[in-house]
Amino acid sequence: MLVAAALLGAAAAPAATHEYRVTLSEDLQRLDVVARLDGSVRHVSARRPEARDYLAEAYGCDGARLPRTGSRLTSPSGNLTCFTYAVELGRAARANSRLQAFGPDTLVLPVNDWLWRPQLGGNDEIVVTFDLPQDANVSVPWQPVDGRPGTFRLRSSPRSGSPLAVFGQFDASVVSIGEARLRIVALPSRRGPMNPAVADWIGETAANISLAYGRFPNPDARVLLFPVTGRPGGSAVPFGRVVRDGGETVELLVDPDQPESAFLGDWTATHEFTHLMLPYVGRNDRWVSEGFAQYYQNVLLARAGRYSPDEAWRKIGEGLERGRRSVPHLSPDEAASAAERNTRMKIYWSGAALALIADVELRRRSGGKETLDTALDRLQACCLPSRRTWTARKLFAKLDELVATPLFVDLYDRHADAAGFPDFDEYLDAAELAEIRAAITARRYTDRPGSQELRRHDRK
Repeated sequence: MLVAAALLGAAAAPAATHEYRVTLSEDLQRLDVVARLDGSVRHVSARRPEARDYLAEAYGCDGARLPRTGSRLTSPSGNLTCFTYAVELGRAARANSRLQAFGPDTLVLPVNDWLWRPQLGGNDEIVVTFDLPQDANVSVPWQPVDGRPGTFRLRSSPRSGSPLAVFGQFDASVVSIGEARLRIVALPSRRGPMNPAVADWIGETAANISLAYGRFPNPDARVLLFPVTGRPGGSAVPFGRVVRDGGETVELLVDPDQPESAFLGDWTATHEFTHLMLPYVGRNDRWVSEGFAQYYQNVLLARAGRYSPDEAWRKIGEGLERGRRSVPHLSPDEAASAAERNTRMKIYWSGAALALIADVELRRRSGGKETLDTALDRLQACCLPSRRTWTARKLFAKLDELVATPLFVDLYDRHADAAGFPDFDEYLDAAELAEIRAAITARRYTDRPGSQELRRHDRK
């Protein structure tokens, strides 16, 4: 009974809300932080070891210096309820050569290079308010607090990548996609601000993701656009990734000098947005997340009219063949965790084969009443965006709970640890399945993104 009472008491304990106030210096070179904790902790930490190199000073609110051990600040009394610290922000931003290709009034650096925080669990949160110089702005991956400009809410999240913060001057726009809002940050190059048409294209591309099940998968996501110029003959969007730490951010390298047609023909942004339809799965299971994105990028581009159905199925078929030829002696799990080279096609297309099989089988067994779209729709309604890391098997088990004809775990168990490649030929070529394939890639329509609000901060 005592154990039960203790467990009930723990479950009923209110979540902690820690309050941070962050002041950015006029020259953008220093951050001063005052943190008031909800309760006491023994230590706070930074989630990147580099943060210790940029910490200028740290004190408890009683004036006692906080000793630093590695990436931890520890209270001598073991009872830290309030502390202040300062960070050499400009030095931290200059330390990463990859993030220096912007104008002098824009700093880009990892959040975890300057944020020292207690561990968050359950529904604990840190509410961060920024005090900024005139004409300066801030972009972080955390959720904005409505009605409180410059204030954001940080909760627990998967440790996926290193989230970036942007300080200073840049173009920011908010695009509404149904009930969702997309916060687009277009970073300036040394030549000046990015062409606003690029942000417009991103909004339309994100809206196409709603062609899966009628809405964008995250009600509040962020997009960071990094300009890359001087690449004649290169891709309009040469690279992208999704970072989930602190909130979901899609990062894209874009060449603003490319013509509109080059952006309309590029699939990178669609692929990255499609990742938001699944929770974050661990690195060794990435063949599932990458595979579902490979499948859906082609399906959604066909539904949006950027590919013809024949072109979409040709691309899917060619990709599956590349996957089948890739490291046939490895299973998908082995390919994702192997030190071998040239496993990329196996990683990216074995999951796509399972997505194709699941989509066709759901439609065939239910007479079209259930599809991969409806399964992911229910997943989004119950579980996304998710604040934890999933395994692929737990993801498939959840999908089986959400459909009337379970098949996902069976597919996973048969293929995850099996060498070779899933047998997809019937689903791609069988004449009796032509009507199902046509339904998958049939043209659909969505409203254009609405209420784009531009907040431009011109460079000094």
